[in-house]
Amino acid sequence: MKKRATPDEELMTALYTEHYAVLLSFISRYVHDRHKAEDLVQETLLRAWKHIDHLDTEPGRTRSYLLTIARNVVTNAWRAEQRRPHLVADEAAVNAMPSADNVDQMVEGWLVAEALQRLSAEHQAVVRAMYYEGQSVADAARKLAVPEGTVKSRAYYAVRALRTAFEEMGVLR
Repeated sequence: MKKRATPDEELMTALYTEHYAVLLSFISRYVHDRHKAEDLVQETLLRAWKHIDHLDTEPGRTRSYLLTIARNVVTNAWRAEQRRPHLVADEAAVNAMPSADNVDQMVEGWLVAEALQRLSAEHQAVVRAMYYEGQSVADAARKLAVPEGTVKSRAYYAVRALRTAFEEMGVLR
């Protein structure tokens, strides 16, 4: 058994069949994408349905009411589009954008280099081998020709000396 349509549904069906082409033509003047224009027509008719009690069914008034809603829908869509960032497809424009500067990394590098200069040559060699070259204690001991225990103690005291140097430089508290 087929469900009988309510008067509001019948009215919306009549509005759709009578005014869809006019609304699409009106919106297409402002929106050049056919699919987006169709979506905006649907939004217009949806808003009309939500406020169907305001609809004046006299000839001429219905169309002007729908065109007013359509104008508001197009305006709202345009405003929403203006708030969104635009994607740039131009490769030259993307390459011309300034890249993020690495000033913080450069300053940190200078601070670490300055602090390392305050260490003894033996401590610098251990820090370089273990922390910059990623060597294990055993590998660093072989490379530096010292016992592993000496590498461990030099690494311990080097880190303490670096901490002191950073505190003197005002980097750490």
